[in-house]
Amino acid sequence: MAIIDGKAIAQRMIEKMKPETQAQTLTLAVLAGDAASKAYTNGIRAACYELGVSLKIYKLSEDIKTLNDDQNIQGILIQMPLPGHIDKSIVTSIAPEKDVGGLRSSPFVAPTARAIIALLKEQTKITGKHAVIVGRSSIVGKPTAHLLLDEHAAVTVCHSKTRNLSHYTKQADILVVAAGKPRLITADMVKDGAVVIDVGINYIDGKMCGDVDFENVKNKASAITPVPGGVGPMTIAMLMDNVLIAAKRAEMS
Repeated sequence: MAIIDGKAIAQRMIEKMKPETQAQTLTLAVLAGDAASKAYTNGIRAACYELGVSLKIYKLSEDIKTLNDDQNIQGILIQMPLPGHIDKSIVTSIAPEKDVGGLRSSPFVAPTARAIIALLKEQTKITGKHAVIVGRSSIVGKPTAHLLLDEHAAVTVCHSKTRNLSHYTKQADILVVAAGKPRLITADMVKDGAVVIDVGINYIDGKMCGDVDFENVKNKASAITPVPGGVGPMTIAMLMDNVLIAAKRAEMS
């Protein structure tokens, strides 16, 4: 069994980006939601500092048009999920060329989906494998399914209304879990030798945990991501790469 060290893999990616990001002036605008996104914001702040990218944090009430029109801002990220009182149309108000979170069928692929594929490629060949995704959100489940199909995997997508979930998860060579339910996936739901990618971020008694019962599942998996230290750091690295891509596209336009 291998623990997939997302933090180390992300750091290698950050190091490769440094020459480009530090040679220019880049700015990322983040519209932050509630306290649940605090850990993600802190991670983004640390990555921006290391890469020399300016970070501006706004409330969700900020006028998106002002940020769209600001030529000094290369990327705009709205942290999800949105609080209930926020109009969801805020997502579609982001200029596509600045939507580095990939929220609105923009030119950008959602950073978490990119992170999942990158982590998988560190451990296994995707072609021909049966990948099961638990969760169908627009920023994780759905884009990850498309990317896995592009990599020639057979893909099954499960969700909260899927009956007999374990029937599907036990068939997975690759199991991606993004359900938002702590320790939903137990050892008896996992195929021997599966590669398990845990996207969940939950808190139990003040401690962060994933959607997978890590301590028990790790004994069945051939490779597994921990929480924290797995998908999270890699998601931030991919977000920063999207900002760099946005800057390059802006220069060419």
